[in-house]
Parts: sequence; structure tokens; C-alpha cells
Amino acid sequence: MAMTRDKSISLIGAPTDIGAGARGGSMGPEALRVAGLHEALNRLGYGVIDRGNLAGPSNWSPKPVRGYRHLKEVVAWCAAVRDAFKRDLDANNIPILMGGDHSLSIGSIAAVSDHCREAGKPFSVLWLDAHADFNTPQTTQSGNLHGMPVAVVTGQGPAELLEVGSMSPMIDIGRVVQVGIRSVDHVEKELVRENGLTVIDMREIDERGMRSVMDGVLQRLGDIGGHLHVSLDVDFLDPSIAPGVATQVPGGPTYREAQLCMEMIYDSGLMGSLDIAELNPAYDDQNRTAELIVDLVESLFGEQILSRHHSTL
Repeated sequence: MAMTRDKSISLIGAPTDIGAGARGGSMGPEALRVAGLHEALNRLGYGVIDRGNLAGPSNWSPKPVRGYRHLKEVVAWCAAVRDAFKRDLDANNIPILMGGDHSLSIGSIAAVSDHCREAGKPFSVLWLDAHADFNTPQTTQSGNLHGMPVAVVTGQGPAELLEVGSMSPMIDIGRVVQVGIRSVDHVEKELVRENGLTVIDMREIDERGMRSVMDGVLQRLGDIGGHLHVSLDVDFLDPSIAPGVATQVPGGPTYREAQLCMEMIYDSGLMGSLDIAELNPAYDDQNRTAELIVDLVESLFGEQILSRHHSTL
């Protein structure tokens, strides 16, 4: 089973880095447009609607309040993302969030949660990232909210963010699977273990290979059924191929490993929505990271080298 092309894709720009520790992520949506995301999806046969960019507050202060930096501003951005994402989900479109920092996923997951509950169907989240993003004010060293979205959507965080969704937790932690993890803060590791978050780290990918890992992941997500939300942090990728992020962590998936991951997600037919987070053109080299992300999104939506059959050699 694979994704059909009878649904339109909506591109939703969220030009903010308010939840991050470095500036530049606000330029991510435009970098994806320059790299030809809209045109690439059109070539694959999808109808594509570019919703333009959402509006939200701007602020940049160094000091956390109650353990969070820019909490009020992040709440406002996440609410804007939630509303835009939900409109497209309810219209039977496939929304793609073009971030922006990864705190914005609180808004997109809130929308998926509300939409699926109203539609009476289950959903799950596949989190592709170098980081677990499971910090709390007690574990974070920075107060940056882009390090906390998985904790928030599974029920741990400030009331203001927990209430972005109509219920908390927005998703049961057993329905979240993380792949590519290789940087977890020391105290955060204990929280991950205590809460039973499913994490496929890079050692497991090294030992088993991407195909084996994704077979298992997609089997589990397929058993849950319903709607799969894929949240792709650009730092999931090895920085040698994707330098355009502020939080580079060596040792990530290679180009072919990442392509295989995307191709297998497409083949599963599960994905119903997508985040692209943490693309930062200020750290990039002539927009090549954005161009790589467009390549990967093409694979997520069905681009193939030839066709899905094996040669007879």
C-alpha cells in the first residue's frame, strides 16, 4: 500500500526560531520554497497549495522565565500552527509544516490529535531527530523550548503549552517512535527510560541497518493504524550532507540511509502529515541542505529510482 495522489498537499510556513537557541531558523520556509518544494511535489502529480507564512510574535531575550525561554511567544506560534494544520486536515489535505524550530510540532501534533479524535481514528508519531526533545524545566540546561516538544505532547510541561491541544496528553507515549537519536542530555536519559519512550538510536541503526530498523518501526506503527504524523528535524541527517542546522550532531544517517527511510515510509502508506523543522539557512552552504530536504520529501511522497521491483540478476 502506498500514498495516493488524490489528496492535495498544503505547505504551511512558520518563520520563527523563537523556541531555539540560535537565530536563522525563521528563514527555513523560504529556503524550502527557493529549493523548489512546491514544484517537486507538483511533478509527482500532487495538487499543491502554498498557504504562505503564518504570523506570530517576535522576541529574543536571553533569560528563561520559570525554566522556559519565550514561553508566551511559543504558545502563540503553536496555536497558529494548530489552527492552520487542523483546517487542512479537516479538508482532507496533507499538511506540511515548513519550520521554523521544532517547538512548532506541539502545534501540529495538537491538530492531528484533535482531528483524529473527532474522526474516531488512531494516530501515531514518527520522530526523526538527533535529539530526544524530552527535556523539562528541571532537566534543560538552556530553557529552549525546541528541546521539549515530545515531553509536552506526551503530557509534561507548562499548562500554557499542554492546553494548545484540547486534551493532555495529546498522544500516548506508546504511540511515539523516535529514530536517529544520538544526543540526549544526561538527566533527560533518565526521563526517557522512566517514561518508556521508544528510541531507536544510531547504534541500533549501525548494528541492524536502516532497512531492518524501519521494517520493525513501520510494522509497529502499522499495527496502531490510522494516521501517521512524521516529524523530521533536519539534524536527523549527518551534518556532512546537511550542514544547514544550528544543532549539528555527527554520526547521523547517510544520504542513502535517509532516502531508504523515506522510501519505506512512503511504501507503508501510513503518513498523513509532515513537519520539517530546524532548517537554518544561516548555517548552510548555498542552500544545499534545503535542496536535500526537497529530495527526501520527494521520496516521502513517492519518487522512485525506477519502480518497486527487484532485478532478476
